[in-house]
Amino acid sequence: MSVHGTARVSRLSRRALNRALLHRQFLAERTGRTPLEVITHLVAMQAQEPNWPYVGLWSRIAGFEHGHLHTLLEKRAVVRSALLRGTQHLTAADDFRRLRPVLQPVFDRTARASHFARAGAGIDTDSLIAAGAEILAVGTLPRRELGRLLASRYPGRDGRVLAGEVELRTPLVHTPETGAWGGWGTRSAVSVTRAEEWLGASMEPAPAEDLVRRYLAAFGPAGVMDVQAWSGLTRLREVIHEMRGELREYRDTEGRELFDLASSQELPDPDTPVPVRFLPAYDNVLLGHADRARVIGDADRKRVMPGRAVVLPTFLVDGFVHGTWSLKGVCLHIAPFRSLPAAGVRAVMEEAERMLPFVGASELSYGEAP
Repeated sequence: MSVHGTARVSRLSRRALNRALLHRQFLAERTGRTPLEVITHLVAMQAQEPNWPYVGLWSRIAGFEHGHLHTLLEKRAVVRSALLRGTQHLTAADDFRRLRPVLQPVFDRTARASHFARAGAGIDTDSLIAAGAEILAVGTLPRRELGRLLASRYPGRDGRVLAGEVELRTPLVHTPETGAWGGWGTRSAVSVTRAEEWLGASMEPAPAEDLVRRYLAAFGPAGVMDVQAWSGLTRLREVIHEMRGELREYRDTEGRELFDLASSQELPDPDTPVPVRFLPAYDNVLLGHADRARVIGDADRKRVMPGRAVVLPTFLVDGFVHGTWSLKGVCLHIAPFRSLPAAGVRAVMEEAERMLPFVGASELSYGEAP
């Protein structure tokens, strides 16, 4: 336990940080909480491909079924949209209303990139936003239709890029079918609509401190750079400094400063046994920290994140990434990075067998990638 003031601050080992993360992510033991409660606790779940959040929830929630998430999307209790780091996530509707405005600087930074600057050269940003709002006033539109209509207003411009900038500058959400369980490796044609109309409520920006609290509850203990890597925001050091009175302080083995909510429970024993868990591609367990050593080693990270923004689905053994998995037809293939004792292989295969019907597979293979 750490203490405040001039007293000694505890140092946390990599295993201590690993066990804290797994417990807060419901990966040390499946939870009986509802999918909405879990998504709310996690703040947001990566959703670049529609199926991946379903796998993430299956690994975290006892008895989770596909329909549980689809129902939340249909009821508008959960929405799919760009959020953390400007990438696609699922988040609770109330959180989207409060957190999307806080993250607007991330979207503005992306919108200033050369890709958008070239297409929008000479177009006033406020005018483009107003044009997008006017077009979307009719309700839901396919993203490609939004682009076509913008191109008709700005002849000679790439309407797809203009539509992308409107989506960056304006809180939009995707309709439920874009988040539905479906074929692997496919993306549904995205339809967008203004968030305030879809949710029937206005955006209400939360203080940046709330975002930090939510992050620490699900990913802490962590440092300033970790919060920034997860959210995409910058200049959070001063925000966290102002919160020190409500935070517990630690150091990692490298001496880096870490923070946690003073109200958090005691950290779990670093030697606590944890089960094998399968993670979907892009899971925030792998992306939620600047220092990812608490769950994946540097050599393994290069294999899981080979470039071009790809993050492969992985499995954990003793809490750490031990390999990747993939689906080809009805076969779920497990590709370990290192050998395991027989008992470890059995544990991996048993968890994989439990997952087979959920992902629509019926066969297992284990070994080097085919």
